[in-house]
Amino acid sequence: MTRLSAGVAAGGLAIAALTGCTGSTDTGDDAGVTITWWHNATSDPLQGLWADVAAEFEEANPGVTVEVTGYQNEELQRTLIPNALQSGDAPDVFMVWPGGEVRSQAEAGHLMDLTEVAAAEIAALGATVKPWEVDGKQYALPFTFGVEGFWYNTDLFEQAGISDLPETLPELEDANSKLKEAGVAPIAVGAGDLWPAGHWWYQFALAACSTETLETAIPALDFSDPCWLEAGELLQDFVATEPFQSGFLAASGQQGADSSAGLIANGNAAMELMGHWNSGTIGSLTADGEVPGFLGWFPFPSVPGAAGDPTITMGGGDGWGVHKDAPEEAVDLLKYIMSADVQKRFAETGAGIPTHPEAADSVTDPNLKTIATALAESSYVQLWLDSALGPTFGQPLNQAVVNLMGGSGTPEDIVKTLEDTAAAL
Repeated sequence: MTRLSAGVAAGGLAIAALTGCTGSTDTGDDAGVTITWWHNATSDPLQGLWADVAAEFEEANPGVTVEVTGYQNEELQRTLIPNALQSGDAPDVFMVWPGGEVRSQAEAGHLMDLTEVAAAEIAALGATVKPWEVDGKQYALPFTFGVEGFWYNTDLFEQAGISDLPETLPELEDANSKLKEAGVAPIAVGAGDLWPAGHWWYQFALAACSTETLETAIPALDFSDPCWLEAGELLQDFVATEPFQSGFLAASGQQGADSSAGLIANGNAAMELMGHWNSGTIGSLTADGEVPGFLGWFPFPSVPGAAGDPTITMGGGDGWGVHKDAPEEAVDLLKYIMSADVQKRFAETGAGIPTHPEAADSVTDPNLKTIATALAESSYVQLWLDSALGPTFGQPLNQAVVNLMGGSGTPEDIVKTLEDTAAAL
């Protein structure tokens, strides 16, 4: 793993089911070409946008059919795409996550090298392409990139008498106390899906570890620095303050009214730590399907006395890759998806921050603008740790974090899980 797959220097960023899948078919000019495209949008407006993009590409390319399908994110990332790649019956264009995930897929020979065939698109995106680069070659193009923080209910904060947003961990704990006194669950987390809980430990690792440690230890898979243990201790102390909703260990992150995003959407919890895409997810779970007017965003607070640089943020994005056996039309589809026009329309949906510089001004959602500013002002952006470390680490690491949050694990267990996983590679 190279340094570029572990983090991004923010100053250079351009802000701005398997059944029936048969892959691409090209049986002659009369039969035409069918391209399969998988994404993780299961509701509008993003699902509708991708359907429109597919129809537009078909119209502009007679004889080409685009079969576009949206799947729930966890199912797509953890099950459908890995199984499809292993079976040899993969989609032509599909979502690829940065860092260890793209490296694993590229080294297994599943992804098309886009370095030359999409050179103009790569050049247009600038430094945001780096986390999808492996050994100097480009294997996917990012269409959105942002940083993580708290999505919160401004009305509930006002009702609890919270006038200033928390900037430090003690201030966050004080806000939690006020929310509980007002009869509101302070923070929702979908620990049943593991990764939403895992991000809590990731954030405390950023607080505890120096920039040098993040840049060197992650690629080397070296977890001997005491900061990794300290991250678990910080999380353990925070969990002891009982900041989360009742039943958080079994809750989903993004599916249904009882998910952590659903609790924010219906006003039953005040905050959720989540990535830049969460506005659209919350909006899809409201009664009217719209992003609620009470929704606000603020960055993860600093931790006084910790060694980490408070100007570092954690983030990542989503990219599009092309299967190595896909027809040339699939590359053309990718180029259209990544065009400035489509990126502007993506920005207008409020589903995320586009990577194309020409689309930056199309971001209208005020929270996304705030996130874009936080991204631009970051001294360094650390990729989600499960992405940076690679797919082998995600499940055991996140499970170890959930165990700690549930009282059956320890900070030492998390570090041992990391060490054991690294030793087994």
